[in-house]
Amino acid sequence: MNTQDKRSRHLAAISLAIMGVGFLATIPFQESFIGKLLMGGFEAGLVGGLADWFAVTALFRHPMGIPIPHTALLPKNREKVTHALINMLENDWLTKESIMDKFKQIHILDKIFETVEKELHSDSVKKNIQSFSLEIANKVDVEKFVPSIEKEIKNFLLTADVSVLLQKASSHVLAKQYDEAAFNYVLEETEKWASKEEAKMVLGKLGKQAIETTQADGLLKFAIQSFSNMITEEKIGNMLQSFILKRMKNLKQSDNRYRHMILEKVRKELGSIDEREVLMLEIQSWKNKMVEELEISNQIKEVLLKFKSRVISFIEKESFVDDHVIPVVNKFINEIKNDPEKVAGIERWLHTKLAGLIERNHSKIGKLVRENLDKLDTETLIDMMENNIGKDLQWIRVNGAVCGFLIGIGLTIFKLLIM
Repeated sequence: MNTQDKRSRHLAAISLAIMGVGFLATIPFQESFIGKLLMGGFEAGLVGGLADWFAVTALFRHPMGIPIPHTALLPKNREKVTHALINMLENDWLTKESIMDKFKQIHILDKIFETVEKELHSDSVKKNIQSFSLEIANKVDVEKFVPSIEKEIKNFLLTADVSVLLQKASSHVLAKQYDEAAFNYVLEETEKWASKEEAKMVLGKLGKQAIETTQADGLLKFAIQSFSNMITEEKIGNMLQSFILKRMKNLKQSDNRYRHMILEKVRKELGSIDEREVLMLEIQSWKNKMVEELEISNQIKEVLLKFKSRVISFIEKESFVDDHVIPVVNKFINEIKNDPEKVAGIERWLHTKLAGLIERNHSKIGKLVRENLDKLDTETLIDMMENNIGKDLQWIRVNGAVCGFLIGIGLTIFKLLIM
């Protein structure tokens, strides 16, 4: 009980004591006019104070512990009082309609944005965002993602149409004239090889073997054998080397008809490569086999671990929240603020959700009040009520004594006048 309540109780007791002492003190003087007047006032004040004391006390307990009927009203009617209080809260003070009407007056989204924009720049929120982001990044287990990513990559490769890829590749080759560049490269490399001494010896040996193993009968056989005996591997090598180098030189010339014929054939084959069904099926089968046998889980894991490490390093920077999080949040908020339809839509959604929440949980207000009241024993509950409203109740006793005193004086005067 606070000091103010104690004072009001003392004041009520003092007022009652004054009336009692006054009444006793004026008994010897009741023969005089003033004595009668004061005695009548103190008597009525004492009766009024005692009556009000009885009434106030009877609310909370039995006066002087005597179980007088219709006293200790609140303890006896605790369940009724609790029910009445809950009913008043649910149906009069905190009805669903009144709560919703109050919420409708509040622009919830503006309050949310205002709070976010204000708190977002505080050091504590920045640290929390950074630590939360780091915690999420560190808890990511990249190994769990490896099988899924590997499966997706392989599915993509398996479903890829080889003919389309080859057609695009051949079209790109023809558009960039890579076919001619490749042909020139082959000519250059062939010419380099053919000009070597080693190539001459190989060509001579292969030529000699070709002549000696040639199958023929009669005069043709005799002529071949005679020619073979007359010519050596070196001579054949010189002849073949000279022949190849001359042909390579001719094929390098842009106006050579054989060059045009070869390139035209190559370009025709490249242009119609997707029409060669057997080749496409073979390439598709080879590609599928290669994909199925492909083992890339370790490489994927390596890439993911590197990416995770970079993300963590990125988040650990002091400027992470200021440079990346806050601008994104502010941009998001501004985009919504600048779109009245979106704002109205979100506000409607929030109010709808609140309405559903209030509808589902409104009865819990009464349950919560009842649970809290049921936790208190009757004595504690009465004491709390008396302490909270005791000040005003004690003034009833004071007012009863004072009003009784004044009324007693009035009645005494009235009796003297009519007697």
